Amino acid sequence: MLSFEQPIILAFILPVLAGTLYLMLKGGNKKLLISRAIVLSLLIVAIASPFTLVSQVTEQENPQLVIISDETKSMQLFEEGVADELYESLTTKTPTSLVRLTGDKTALGDAVVQYASSDNQVVLVTDGNNNYGENLEDSLQYAEKINSTVYAVTPETQHNDMSVRIEGEKTAVLGEYIFDIVVEQANRDLVDYSINLKVDEKKRNGLLSTINPHSTKQNVIRPKEPVIFESTGAHTIEVELVPRSEDYDSINNKFTKSVYVVPKPKVQYVTGESYNSPFARDLNQLYTPVTDDNFTQLDGKKAVIIDNLYIDALNEEDITNLQKYVTNGGGLVVIGGNQAYNNGDYRNSSLEKLLPVYSYPTESTGGEVVVLVIDKSGSILGGDYKPPSYDPDEKEYVPGQGLQDKGINKSEMFFISYVKESAKNVTKNPDFSDAKMGIIAFDDEGHILSELQALNKKSNQKDIEEIIDSIGAGSGSDLGAGLQKTTELLEDVPGQKIIMILSDGKIENYYANSIQKAQSIQKEHNVVFQFFRFSDPSGTDYAEKFIQEIEGEAVLGENYFITPEGFTVGDIQTDQSQTDGRDEEEDVNATDTYLLVEYNPTHFITENSEVSNVTFYNGVTAKPGSERVVLAEDGSPVITTWRYGLGRVASVTTDHNNFGNQDNLTAATLNWAVADPQPEEGAVVKAPDTWYGLPAKITLTMYDEKVPELTYRDNELELAFVGKNTYEAQIFPKTIGMHYVSGYPIAVNYAIEYRDVGLNEKLPSHINQNGGKVYDNIQQARAKLLEDARQNSLQSRMEPVSWKMYFILAALLLFLGEVMLRRSLEIIESRKQE
Repeated sequence: MLSFEQPIILAFILPVLAGTLYLMLKGGNKKLLISRAIVLSLLIVAIASPFTLVSQVTEQENPQLVIISDETKSMQLFEEGVADELYESLTTKTPTSLVRLTGDKTALGDAVVQYASSDNQVVLVTDGNNNYGENLEDSLQYAEKINSTVYAVTPETQHNDMSVRIEGEKTAVLGEYIFDIVVEQANRDLVDYSINLKVDEKKRNGLLSTINPHSTKQNVIRPKEPVIFESTGAHTIEVELVPRSEDYDSINNKFTKSVYVVPKPKVQYVTGESYNSPFARDLNQLYTPVTDDNFTQLDGKKAVIIDNLYIDALNEEDITNLQKYVTNGGGLVVIGGNQAYNNGDYRNSSLEKLLPVYSYPTESTGGEVVVLVIDKSGSILGGDYKPPSYDPDEKEYVPGQGLQDKGINKSEMFFISYVKESAKNVTKNPDFSDAKMGIIAFDDEGHILSELQALNKKSNQKDIEEIIDSIGAGSGSDLGAGLQKTTELLEDVPGQKIIMILSDGKIENYYANSIQKAQSIQKEHNVVFQFFRFSDPSGTDYAEKFIQEIEGEAVLGENYFITPEGFTVGDIQTDQSQTDGRDEEEDVNATDTYLLVEYNPTHFITENSEVSNVTFYNGVTAKPGSERVVLAEDGSPVITTWRYGLGRVASVTTDHNNFGNQDNLTAATLNWAVADPQPEEGAVVKAPDTWYGLPAKITLTMYDEKVPELTYRDNELELAFVGKNTYEAQIFPKTIGMHYVSGYPIAVNYAIEYRDVGLNEKLPSHINQNGGKVYDNIQQARAKLLEDARQNSLQSRMEPVSWKMYFILAALLLFLGEVMLRRSLEIIESRKQE
């Protein structure tokens, strides 16, 4: 499209046209006047500077790099001098600058935002533990938006270190207090340790534990012996970690948590069942329930709990009062059962308007979508070979040539048969009885062997098993080519999607491409990846690394599976294989259970809770704007929340009797609805615990007419007014330990830099998802970083291309052509007269 730098000049064409028309009306030469008008118009257009925008790709041979060297305290565990060595290597080849981060906190996100620009690229030399300032993931997304690529170089770990901390609520109610002890280590070693526990300076039984080297490098321990607070006010919980193996620094081996205990808040409990039910008894442990069917006296209640109640039990006045209560900040939890939701005639009622769900069943999406991606490369049979053949009559494999020459034993020659048997076991798994399954195999190319087929048809299951049996080995090992084929199967397909990769883990040749394909699929189709690695003592394992980069972490038994050397056929077991010959009639008569799924694992309700299954749930559908927290396996909402006015509403579509052994999930839902258990009376102080070197922010809310006042170490604090009856202040503790502001406890622990130890296993995923790359050591970075930076410096820019000269030439040619034509005609005419 043609644009102009000075479009206003085009207005001069109007007087040219007007003058031409006037002269033509006065009897002027029409042809000559039109020609001159066109010439003048073309010149005016040229003066207006016409141009078009053309996309041009530019590449920087010497891209500008900024190396951000993380030299904070946590980096003492790693190889030193990596950033300096990388800087010396790059600075002679391309413009490079070096920035150092030091101190007792790591603000990686702030550094990325500060130094990333469209003119340079950023290299992080770090452990990836961002603990202060801007969120690292948000910073990487910002860098990508401004066309700046961020890379990461992860130094090798030289020492192991362990840290401990306590996670739990700061404000608690009288009674049992639930908390977790989190132990981390820098490496993935097998380490033993014990934990000494004190509550209010009184010793409790110690805890012995072991970190499994094949699992996450973090252990979360919930003490079996409950901690019960019998008095209100300030309390403390202290833990001390006693390592029995290498621990580089002991500064992070002690942690103190302060807890402020308040009386049990009042909640109104209305039920269609007995007030002596198990749920009612459990409720007494958490709150002070008021069993009143009247909704006119809701002041002072933190929440209203409606448990399995038929709609006729509530009149319109009750629901109006309930609506006002929730709108003004109250909590509401509606629990399901045989008299609630679709069974309780909630559909189109006034109560349903308050709830985050409609009382009709969710339309089924047809269960999971499972794609098996099976490795049929040469390495699955031990190396280079002539592919074996399969004899369907004898039901055995005929080995190819070249295997025995390599000294490969018979079990390794038949290795692919284990993969096939395991794949067939997946098709028989009752958990996937409603799933659709597709089969893809890969060698140096990807092959779709089976489109998606419903496993609830026996004929489909048989077809898939025959296809798996027919797989023969090829050459090459390009997992990315296989993953590329999955996009054809998953296009426009609803339901939860799972990709199971069955391989020996030798995917290094096309590893970068495989990662790129997997991230693209995960982003586009919201896929869950699992990797089943079949052991080969001569092989290099890239399986665990692959899962770490795609899923954030590799958890053995969840998304990463290893079959040990000498494993038996059918390592991927199905529930059918464990029936021990039970009667089919017994299974039919067994109680149905439905698997639960954490749809939002970061929600307050699910963050520190575990879900398993239920035996009953009501049929409901989540409303637009609601937040689905826990779902049944078919996608039906089980726990759904939303904000209604200033209040919180939670829908639980199963009753307590059918919720299995998941009291913590019920308690978390009630706690979410209650929000703040602290009574709204007098002066209410709130402040989180803090870390050494960081200030503690205190919030004071006044519910009476007294003059606001806070004291710290006998000195009155300066208060800043921040809102209605709300004030803020800060203290700057200079020592580790307990501090008190007007009797309110604040624990100060070791510097936050010592909290996270070792490499952040989510760093590769964050970097790759935003267009960057991660280098596992300095040698990789020196060899590949500059080449990658040059490729990423390719930029598409819209450059203006001027059309001025074309219009001038057109005017000149038209003018000269008109003059020459006119002169030629005059010469011809004069010769005729002679």
